Amino acid sequence: MAGIYIHIPFCKQACYYCNFHFSTSLSQQEAMVNSLLQEITLQKDYLAQEPVQTVYFGGGTPSLLTTAQLTALLSHLRNTFAITADAEITLEANPDDLTPEKLADLKAGGINRLSIGVQSFHEEDLTWMNRAHDSRQALDCIREAQALGFQNITIDLIYGGPTLTDEGWEQNVKQAITLGVPHLSCYALTVEPGTALDQFIRKKKMAATDPDKAAQHFEMLMEWLGEAGYEHYEISNFALPEWHSRHNSSYWQGRHYLGLGPSAHSFNGHSRQWNIANNAQYIKSITAGSVPFEIETLTKAMQFNEYIMTALRTSAGCNLEWVAEKFGAEAAVHLLAHSEPFIRMGRMEHTGEILRLTKAGRLFADGIAGDLFII
Repeated sequence: MAGIYIHIPFCKQACYYCNFHFSTSLSQQEAMVNSLLQEITLQKDYLAQEPVQTVYFGGGTPSLLTTAQLTALLSHLRNTFAITADAEITLEANPDDLTPEKLADLKAGGINRLSIGVQSFHEEDLTWMNRAHDSRQALDCIREAQALGFQNITIDLIYGGPTLTDEGWEQNVKQAITLGVPHLSCYALTVEPGTALDQFIRKKKMAATDPDKAAQHFEMLMEWLGEAGYEHYEISNFALPEWHSRHNSSYWQGRHYLGLGPSAHSFNGHSRQWNIANNAQYIKSITAGSVPFEIETLTKAMQFNEYIMTALRTSAGCNLEWVAEKFGAEAAVHLLAHSEPFIRMGRMEHTGEILRLTKAGRLFADGIAGDLFII
């Protein structure tokens, strides 16, 4: 089973912390949709007719598109690829875009999962992040979506920010639980180079982030959601049983996926490619009948390292037997040997053929993974 990701590179305004590819000018919106429709045709053979079980509209802010534009894209995808009847069709959306009318149209158009960028239910946090919505809209859109029959909903929350107190963080998490949201993606506030937040901190206009505070919020998060019955199935993702994200899980499981739109990435098992991150150049190239991308062929070592990076972030962990089968016995020996120090430290555990992070180890996931790589 494969997945398809479509990048919609437009936003109403720029959040201070965001480093994704987007534009706040909507003047190219229609041309972009036309180019995406054309790229679908140009890329029709990429997945070699593999069944597609997930489609994900990301960005940017895909909810800025009209329902007619989203429906046209989804219809062309269905006509071009072998999308399964029960496919998970996700739309990333901002609360201020999700009116009852828009929600009803999205549901009728085939969207069956919403990923809502709430980030916080507190006004002070939203203002500090430069979000376009307010706390009332964050609450209202979730309730309205549920009332219209959307069950499969995930929300994003950000922790570790300077305006978010421990009490405020608890209120955010408990609010999501009370609303009955079945899936949460929770991220530590990070300062990405080149973002407005990075510039503000460098110029002393904003306080620097506190890694100790973020670590404390993460530990609180694991405790609260665990008590509420959520499964911590990936470092940043929590879900009630049966509500895991099928699309994101396909990334972590190393399945094939096609990325459409500027800056979108694709993976077919032996190479990775990514489209140019420039709207005007993307549109110009697609209009001329050519997909503007760069490509990288993955060596066995690169494939091993990617497996470690992704699998170790999940509750499923790394499978030594599978590693030996795909990469050779020496790779499995390497993995186990380099895991031993972390097992002794209590940051990893070894059960049968599985190596996984412990609760304590999840705080150091990226660093541990790096130490397990084959250089």
